[in-house]
Amino acid sequence: MYSKTVWTLCLLSLLFAGCSSKEEKALLQVYNKEKVYHKKLLQTEKIQLYDSNETKVLLTATYIFEQSDVKKEDDRRDEVFIVGFYIEDETVRDLLAEDFNLTLNGTLPKSVKVLKRSDKRLKKIPLVTEWGDYFEVVFPHTQSTKFDLVFSSEMYGKKKLHFAKKAKYVFTKEAF
Repeated sequence: MYSKTVWTLCLLSLLFAGCSSKEEKALLQVYNKEKVYHKKLLQTEKIQLYDSNETKVLLTATYIFEQSDVKKEDDRRDEVFIVGFYIEDETVRDLLAEDFNLTLNGTLPKSVKVLKRSDKRLKKIPLVTEWGDYFEVVFPHTQSTKFDLVFSSEMYGKKKLHFAKKAKYVFTKEAF
């Protein structure tokens, strides 16, 4: 009786190991094929501003940051974001309209450049929609490894997008 149980458990474990390894290999192939996309997805945040339970403003921001060999204290690169902006009101299509404000830790952007639909950078970021307008927004360098991009509208309110130069789970104190 004991040997039958052992043999059954061995066969079941082999069966499960065989099935999971096939699925795991397929998953890893897909992940490796789209690795850049998944990395950018980790650096992307989205907010929605509502009025009467209807989305009035949708904003996505992808932080364009690559780790480098330069020491943290010597790294003076600007903070660059690709920001997707959709507003229900067709008369206002500009991220920098009077009603809107975008800051990084309280600092206004150095520059905001409108991106054309054909811009190569849009192919490398997730969450690109047909109805949104896209901008490259450059902020002055910040020493902080964790910071907030704050979007506010006089009409619809204010929301924060949380970003970090390291993986965000590094800052989590919860046990997994």
